[in-house]
Amino acid sequence: MKRYRFSDLGSTGGNHVAFGLIPGARLSMGGLSFHPPGHRTHDDGRHVHDDCEVFCIMQGRGFIEIDGRQEPVEAGDVIAVEPGEDHHLIGDPKHPIVNLWFHASDEGHPKQYQQD
Repeated sequence: MKRYRFSDLGSTGGNHVAFGLIPGARLSMGGLSFHPPGHRTHDDGRHVHDDCEVFCIMQGRGFIEIDGRQEPVEAGDVIAVEPGEDHHLIGDPKHPIVNLWFHASDEGHPKQYQQD
């Protein structure tokens, strides 16, 4: 896991906002997630990826659990989860988390870029 702040994000020449922080030239998938108070994401077991996943905490606070270790997060934090790291967001009961999440690849999203 790597931690950043929104001010660390940037884009030049049409690159995505986390270009240079994670591998991949184009955003390939993502979304906006709203979590209930005290909720732990992916509570059905391990949750890992073969690539990096970025979480931008847009509202609230809580924890990100990485391989069983909890780190506090709050609005303005940007977390890059490394490939193979088991990860879960845990929202504060009084300040639940709203987050953007995304992955990048050199190919990008198939709706934007024709795949060979």
